[in-house]
Amino acid sequence: MTVTGWLQIGLLFLLLAALTKPIGLYLYRVYQEPCPFKFLLPFENNVYKVCGITKEAQNWKEYFFSLLIFNLVGILIVFLIQICQPLLPLNPLNLPSVPWDLALNTAVSFTTNTNWQAYSGETTMSYFTQMVGLSWQNFVSASTGMAAFLALSRGLTHQETSDGEKGVGNFWVDLIRSVLYVFLPASLIFSLLLVSQGVIQNFLPPLEFITLEGAKQSLAMGPVASQEAIKILGTNGGGFFSANSAHPFENPTPLTNFLQILSLLLVSSGLTYTYGKIANSQKQGWSLFVVVLSLSILSASFIYYFESQPNPLLNHLPVNQELGNYEGKEVRFGISGSSLFANSATDTSGGPSNSAYDSYTPLGGMVLLMNMQLGEIVFGGVGVGLFGLLIFVIISVFIAGLMVGRTPEYLGKKIEGREVRLAILYIALYPLLILLGTAWSILTPYGLSSLYNQGPHGLSEILYAYSSAAQNNGSAFAGLNANTLWYNLSLAFVMFTGRFMSIFLGLSIAGAMVNKKILVASAGTFPTQGGLFCFLLMGVILIVGALTFFPVLALGPFTEYLYLLKGKVF
Repeated sequence: MTVTGWLQIGLLFLLLAALTKPIGLYLYRVYQEPCPFKFLLPFENNVYKVCGITKEAQNWKEYFFSLLIFNLVGILIVFLIQICQPLLPLNPLNLPSVPWDLALNTAVSFTTNTNWQAYSGETTMSYFTQMVGLSWQNFVSASTGMAAFLALSRGLTHQETSDGEKGVGNFWVDLIRSVLYVFLPASLIFSLLLVSQGVIQNFLPPLEFITLEGAKQSLAMGPVASQEAIKILGTNGGGFFSANSAHPFENPTPLTNFLQILSLLLVSSGLTYTYGKIANSQKQGWSLFVVVLSLSILSASFIYYFESQPNPLLNHLPVNQELGNYEGKEVRFGISGSSLFANSATDTSGGPSNSAYDSYTPLGGMVLLMNMQLGEIVFGGVGVGLFGLLIFVIISVFIAGLMVGRTPEYLGKKIEGREVRLAILYIALYPLLILLGTAWSILTPYGLSSLYNQGPHGLSEILYAYSSAAQNNGSAFAGLNANTLWYNLSLAFVMFTGRFMSIFLGLSIAGAMVNKKILVASAGTFPTQGGLFCFLLMGVILIVGALTFFPVLALGPFTEYLYLLKGKVF
């Protein structure tokens, strides 16, 4: 560990704290006030007119139905683009159709904001598929997450009015405003910045040249910067190249690396301030920000510490291990740049990588797993991260109510049996998908046939795959070849269910809460802001995650760590 590494961690979180308010205030103006860009208002209205969209408020069922139908159509379109790839333009390598099971997995993956990639991008997807199919979904899947958050936040904060349950907003308006005013302008600025640093953006065929050794080598080209920008800002994670953000054409310098780490967290962090504005109580938003910031600093510090330790298996070799575990890491980013990137990628649902997560130390890899298994709520994906955190808030308020013997309340609204049951189902959904998928895979020949590692690390690789899919993260331990019929279909099911069942349950809570009367706070009302509530919320998050996944983590990464301490490999 170095002073420079700790300074980089400190600088990241200081910048994040400083930018949270201006970003959050801008997002609030986009969704809750008149259009911030008046010259774009006619264009926005024309989009509604052409698409036949009315701006009338929807109840939660109408909102979810619109969201689901839009995304089902998106899955179909991305699937057909991959199948018809040879017939479409911008295919300089004449790449063939993508196999149907991989095409389905990829379509579900990018539509659910997971961006799980069981393929090598530069040798599987044409420029047209990357731009029109995958990049398009990078924009709208991120916007879908923003819409889900807005609906839940309005349901929790909505004042009782004559519109009944129609206080959750309009999905189409939230979707279009997210694309038009948030992700398009931000991606344009960020992509130009990336190009200035060396990220490529062209339509050239691969460059063929002869190396110094006399061998022929092909250097892939393509429209990378435009996809890279929304990949990061929308917490998507799907890389143009197989090496993702370790590739110098996606992430060429330490500066671009730091900016990508910051950009992964920026929108999700800003939404905590936006939520405070929507709730008309800025202390609510700052309390949530303190919780996620504290958990993120904690996990980043642990990863950096574990990756800075030498590998006990190499102690007998004449190898200098003072710098720590450099296996699978880019020298230009170092331990701190790699650890920070990995932490931000798993704190959010981004899932990009600038290093090989499969090569992390057992305990470093365990922290990556735990970041996802806590529910992808430590900042989390754009919109859906705070969406999930609010579910934990409801559980925390319910527990507080049990302790003080009062009916739990949140923002003046009573938390009753229906909301608690829905919140419990929400939290139980992810362990069910992750543990069932992992158990099924390790008990069947087709689940083990593409696993390259045995023992505890092999278990960790399968567990990581299903954790990443259920939480819509998309990163992977590369020792598992997931491009098989079993993994393509099972992971697609887990991604789809983890995304849309969780949104359904959350919007059900919004529907139950939206028109409840707001009660006046009394001396006995448990405060949902301040230090006491922050500690309670963090305790609930950590205890639920620890108790649920502790047995399988003990069998996987922790057992592998014990083997390493003895200088042994399973």
